[in-house]
Amino acid sequence: MTTLDSVALNNLPDLSETKPVPAAAVDSFRQNGHVLIRGVASPAEAAAYRTVIAKAADDYNSEARPLAERDTYGKAFLQIMNLWVRDEAVRKFTTARRFAGIAAQLLGVPAVRLYHDQALFKEPGGGPTPWHQDQYYWPLDTDNTITLWMPMVDVPAEVGSMTFASGSHKNGYINAVAISDQSDAYFNDYVKKNDLPLHSYGALSAGDATFHYGWTLHSAPPNPTSKMREVMTIIYFADGTRALDPDNPNRLSDLRGWMPGVRPGEIARSELNPLLYSAA
Repeated sequence: MTTLDSVALNNLPDLSETKPVPAAAVDSFRQNGHVLIRGVASPAEAAAYRTVIAKAADDYNSEARPLAERDTYGKAFLQIMNLWVRDEAVRKFTTARRFAGIAAQLLGVPAVRLYHDQALFKEPGGGPTPWHQDQYYWPLDTDNTITLWMPMVDVPAEVGSMTFASGSHKNGYINAVAISDQSDAYFNDYVKKNDLPLHSYGALSAGDATFHYGWTLHSAPPNPTSKMREVMTIIYFADGTRALDPDNPNRLSDLRGWMPGVRPGEIARSELNPLLYSAA
């Protein structure tokens, strides 16, 4: 595990205080399956954590191929997962009670656990992120899953937030297809056939955050700029959720990797799934 010295680590901003979520934001999230909340982290907080997250992402990135040699998934972003177990500074960000409390309020549950974090850095010239449902990958027996997606740098409109298919979360598990050209074609057709409204929040400031359900269909545009789109994501699920019997290879891999020792039917609470917020 890498870390800052103890003084630098202790000087990182404290993110433990909870923030109430406006009722309108909760209603919008549950109706549309996504919501933007501005200023989840302040500019100063985002800047402080951006430094440690970017360093950790660079330290643990294993993708060395040039963009031209990668497939669609590989061109979409650099994906570095579970940085919180490798870096103590990132751990302070990923396990922040503030963020988890917002997730719990949006879901309407008393407590949430961590599924995993991931840095999603879209390189200059990086390709689009195909349409997909996150929860295709997660062997979790609940609809109460949610992802925080926070840019650590300001992102302009042409990079912007993800594009969401509003209301798609209400249809649950639509099709067992991984992120790929196939998922993009299938879900693009699904969105059109079901006349689902599309929404993007456009330009975002560092520290703003979108939240979306695990079943919400979403995609992301390419990065036509000369700057890296640095985003950190954290996935939460309702405390008390049980693990599913994996029905695809990706869920089997996730069960073993993100919930070690947990078997299908058991409560999902491995050492990698700490309780991050409880209203009790």
